Amino acid sequence: MNLPIQAVLPDLLAALRERPSAVLVAPPGAGKTTMVAPALLPEPWVAGGQIWLLSPRRLAARAAAERMADLAGEKVGEMIGYATRLESRSSARTRILVVTEGIFRRRIQADPELAGVAAVLFDEVHERSLEGDFGLALALDAQAGLREDLRLLAMSATLDGARFAALMDGAPVIESQGRSYPIDLRHIGRPADARIEDAMAAAIRRALSEESEGDLLAFLPGVGVIERTAERLTGLALHIALHKLHGSLDPAEQRAALRPAPPGTRKIILATSIAETSLTIDGVRIVIDSGLARRPRHDLAAGLTRLVTERASQAAVTQRAGRAGRQAPGVAYRLWEAAATAGLPPFDPPEILESDLTGLTLDCAVWGVTDPASLRWLDPPPAASISEARRRLIAIDALDGEGRATAHGRAVAELPLEPRLAHMLLVSATEGEAAAAADVAVLLTERGLGGPSVDLVRRHANWARERGPRAEGARGLARRWLALVKGTGRSGPIDDALLARCLIRAFPDRIAKRRDSTGADWISVGGRGFRLDPADPLARAAWLAVGEIQGSAVGARILSAVAMEEGEVLATAAARITDKRIVRWRKDLAGVEALRERWLGAIRLSSGPDEAPERAAVIATLARALRSEGLGHLPWGKAAESLRTRADFAGVGAPISDAALLDDAEAWLDLLLPASARRLTGIDPGALHGLLTQRLGWDATRQIEALAPAEFRSPAGSHHAIDYAAPAGPTVELRVQALFGLADHPTVGVERIPLVLSLTSPAGRPIQTTRDLPGFWKGSWAAIAKEMRGRYPRHPWPDDPASASATLRTKRADARSDPSSR
Repeated sequence: MNLPIQAVLPDLLAALRERPSAVLVAPPGAGKTTMVAPALLPEPWVAGGQIWLLSPRRLAARAAAERMADLAGEKVGEMIGYATRLESRSSARTRILVVTEGIFRRRIQADPELAGVAAVLFDEVHERSLEGDFGLALALDAQAGLREDLRLLAMSATLDGARFAALMDGAPVIESQGRSYPIDLRHIGRPADARIEDAMAAAIRRALSEESEGDLLAFLPGVGVIERTAERLTGLALHIALHKLHGSLDPAEQRAALRPAPPGTRKIILATSIAETSLTIDGVRIVIDSGLARRPRHDLAAGLTRLVTERASQAAVTQRAGRAGRQAPGVAYRLWEAAATAGLPPFDPPEILESDLTGLTLDCAVWGVTDPASLRWLDPPPAASISEARRRLIAIDALDGEGRATAHGRAVAELPLEPRLAHMLLVSATEGEAAAAADVAVLLTERGLGGPSVDLVRRHANWARERGPRAEGARGLARRWLALVKGTGRSGPIDDALLARCLIRAFPDRIAKRRDSTGADWISVGGRGFRLDPADPLARAAWLAVGEIQGSAVGARILSAVAMEEGEVLATAAARITDKRIVRWRKDLAGVEALRERWLGAIRLSSGPDEAPERAAVIATLARALRSEGLGHLPWGKAAESLRTRADFAGVGAPISDAALLDDAEAWLDLLLPASARRLTGIDPGALHGLLTQRLGWDATRQIEALAPAEFRSPAGSHHAIDYAAPAGPTVELRVQALFGLADHPTVGVERIPLVLSLTSPAGRPIQTTRDLPGFWKGSWAAIAKEMRGRYPRHPWPDDPASASATLRTKRADARSDPSSR
């Protein structure tokens, strides 16, 4: 076999003899995946050690090992083997081991020196998967501190080798030419209102009619779209075989999709982006590209990862089209206009910038690094994502407050599972329920196992009846996980309640209660809203233990769950239930309402009146209400209101101002509010006046009385309240006869401000307002007196009021009371 990579293998071997690291840039089809590792085996520095080839996907890892074994004329598992999460083929003879990036991460954590490993080859590093970036960071750290002889090779299909070279201490970059045949790009577009499965099915039928030979590879964004497209391709000619290719298929089905078509048969492969890179698929001459990709996006605010269908990048669509020209000239049909290609994003964003970093943060802590950013990354992990990951890990006791791994955290990290599922398995093992937990972990990690139902109980039952290779492999995986925690499980069937308990251990914040009668809206313990199809049988349940969710923070869609009775919820989550004594302000009551409530996270279980609320809570709530809404809710009374106004006018009101009173509201409320009272109206107005007087003190009170007396005493001996809040200034209203004999205008305050005299007739009707009483006597009084004599003849209306005697009586009454008139 003559492949382009062979031309640069001498340069690569020479580079690795001289340096511990190198970067290989080789386009798709060059042969790097299958040719490089075998070429390294004879090198002296290998010396009988193993060469590990890291692959980003299980499908690619298995296919690469099988292809290399076939080229070597051996069975896989002899000199060349592989290890993935679901299966492995290796032996004592194995020298080249193809492993997924997740397997490598766990193995280097267990053995940082990588004893017996001579080289680690990172394939498809340009994909920038989280596991790949992290694996390279750990390998570089191990090489620097423990294994200077360890060879590291980063292999990329795109021209970004310089960044990797800089990361790897200036490693040499070796570039290979690719092998690609001409590709005819045909941009056929897609109507805006056309469903993607309809457009793809039509494009596939068109391509089959226009191209007389070659197999067809169609790129679709997800498993659901693949299934719907397959439904629309019924009735194809007998010589055309339809295959699907995605990560949740049985290995046998995946192998069938990759295997060359029998003579006289044409093959259609409906694939996700899993088929973009790695091995060549023999026979493919036609590519149909939807232009879409489905990628995980971590919503930091929501604390969940959701799959988003979006436009594929320019790099991805170039890789896809290249599949048609690996072995002969080909054609690529694109469901968009040619001009739209320039508008596609140039590259897929690195997963580390958009992923949940909980597992990575724990693995770093186990590695001995409390700050993941201190490792060597092409793109360091975002600080906000690390902070959120630490919070989650502390909640399951995997990290301590300093970010170090706890004993439980180390046990969690040793399991080949996402931290929350590993925590579930460990805790369930202590309860004798590890077998159920292992099954739940498999169902949550192997999408589609047991069918598409949301009900995890139904999926579990379906899986138990399945006997295919994938179902058996999943059972083997559950047994291996069970063995890791030394769990035997309880005898007897795994019932609904047991599955629910396991889910709650992994996702206690996802216990959900139905919000409405339709079952469409749910509220979770964590406070987020969930959505469920009202037609789903689970929509009739009152409570759910939720496993998988997908979508936005305000309405994430439930993908898997188990129905629960309230009693089961309360028993399982008893440690998370809290009793709350709530005291809240009620404006309509001018007081507080006291309640006793039971809560499970953000879900209120019950509520009732609290007959004996804590006084401190009542006082604090009333004080907050006064600060928020002002002191107007207090029952001031006229005396207290007058005192505050007068003190302010006299310039000594600071101790009883709004700001001063609100500053220490708790203290005086505690003194004035009766023991059992909950309303501000329960305060005695006299007590409020006493509080003001006490805060002012004796000297200030005397000053107020001198500068701002509460009343004006007229020459007639009558007393009249002074309104210091009147718009015109301090004002007093009184009958004009009460001022007879007063030649000077009365004043108040330090600056002797004239009182506004609102003068009335004997009947109390206003006749004049003045700030100059002597002027009034000399001026308009004559005309007013003339008018008054006509209206009130029995009352005195002297020509010279300034020298007359003040009186509030009639002339006859005055005469009777004057002895000289008898």
